[in-house]
Amino acid sequence: MTSLNFSRLHPALDRQLAALAARDLDGLLANYSPDAVVVRFDRTADGEAEIREMFADYMALEPELVELVHYAETDDVIFYRAVMSLAGTAYCTLGTLVLREGRIWRQTAAVETG
Repeated sequence: MTSLNFSRLHPALDRQLAALAARDLDGLLANYSPDAVVVRFDRTADGEAEIREMFADYMALEPELVELVHYAETDDVIFYRAVMSLAGTAYCTLGTLVLREGRIWRQTAAVETG
């Protein structure tokens, strides 16, 4: 895993990365608003139950941050591009987190495939 100074990242992204690294599904879900929506090309998850199911499936891929390539933020929007290892294979990923009251309210996430 690439060594990053997480203290310089938005606290919401810092919590997200820490929960993923610890494989902490409950900690990950605590970072989301109860009415959060996650949109991916292959799947949309609306609300806590669907987001829990989606991330349980994602955790089975043993996600690991390899490198945070690009990162931009405002008070309530985070945009990132990262290399993630999923099931042992590196993928370029990107996404947006829209925050409300410090928690993720809307998220987009994608894997670049070509």
